[in-house]
Amino acid sequence: MDAIKHPLRAALGPGLLMAGAAVGVSHLVQSTRAGAEYGLSLVVLVVLACALKYPFLEFGPRYAAATGESMIRGYKRMGDWALALFSLLTLGTAFIIQASVTLVTAGLTGLVFGLDLSETLLSLIVLLACIVVLTVGHYRGLDLIMKVIMAALVVSTLAAVALAFGSGPDWAGLSPVASIDQLWTAAGFAFVLALLGWMPIPLEVTAWHSLWTLERARQAGQAPSVRHAVIDFRIGYIGATVLAVLFVLLGALLMYGSGETLPASAVAFSARLVDLYAASLGDWARPLIAVAALTAMFSTTLAVTDAYPRVIRALIEISGVAEDEDKLGNLHRARYVSALIVVSVGALVIIHYFGARFTSMIDFATTASFLAAPLLAWLSLKLITGPHTPAEHRPGTALRALAWAGFWFLVIFSVIWIAWRLF
Repeated sequence: MDAIKHPLRAALGPGLLMAGAAVGVSHLVQSTRAGAEYGLSLVVLVVLACALKYPFLEFGPRYAAATGESMIRGYKRMGDWALALFSLLTLGTAFIIQASVTLVTAGLTGLVFGLDLSETLLSLIVLLACIVVLTVGHYRGLDLIMKVIMAALVVSTLAAVALAFGSGPDWAGLSPVASIDQLWTAAGFAFVLALLGWMPIPLEVTAWHSLWTLERARQAGQAPSVRHAVIDFRIGYIGATVLAVLFVLLGALLMYGSGETLPASAVAFSARLVDLYAASLGDWARPLIAVAALTAMFSTTLAVTDAYPRVIRALIEISGVAEDEDKLGNLHRARYVSALIVVSVGALVIIHYFGARFTSMIDFATTASFLAAPLLAWLSLKLITGPHTPAEHRPGTALRALAWAGFWFLVIFSVIWIAWRLF
């Protein structure tokens, strides 16, 4: 029995990294705002977005396990045009996405530890902590920390929801049609697109997940089967989807109808968010909410801070500078660390100059991700159903149908947004 379980245990890890990256801005900020402003009106759309994005995000670990290479190398096999398109869509928003998740974490860090510092300095502290974890602990340390963080996050979030139901909330927010009329306004539609952009996570994570799957295989000394890689992904993805619903529920239970407008500053936003929860649950619950929020955001920042340097390193090495990663040695590691520093510095520059317009920056980043999603979805679908993927590991009829439904869902919403902005 133990021998049967061992291959799955060896494959577990990348799915939780993906979940850790997901449960951050999309959940803590956007899902909470959705519940606070619209009650449960958007919960069906949240679940639908998670279901329709599922195939594309599953293709990452599926391709890595089936071929032993990352999706980035797969795009290279498709042609330079595919690799260039992926690079443009991913790296074009890298700094602002890194800045967005770091800002929220910085605000919560200042709140939890009582640090009266600027957003830039708090962000520097967060990024330095991530850099230490990633350069000292490497992937093994990241994997271990993320498993602990995700366990703590699930427990604290479930506890917060249970307390919210017992605190005598305003039940009006739980109506599935609460404030649905407000969705048909310019502001409502703009928020829906921003919410969908990162719900539960941007589609560029497909490539990240394939890199994490390969790294986990190197750490475990055993390549996962496609079946085990997909099971690992599903554990993380289902968890991220459930947590998204729980954060919408918390917003609806504790904030709906309060008339509160969440501040634009990251530090003030974090403080007000925790204050609103504490006002409803009781001041004794403040540490629980603050730690749950900080845990969610640190997991996201840590995963994102690891992912972009891996992508940049892969792009450099796939360009022909080095084909055999096993022979790169110190140079392979140096490229990762160099990219880690470049992305962190770029994020700090954006935070310093644009951090005061926090919520606007979040909405911009999430909307940009949503508009890039149809192209990323098409790229991953073309790769996983093409000749570079072994026929036996290509998605079946049902998964392909869901993928095409998701693709057209993303296309239609993107066209509507573009038409709305133009006319």
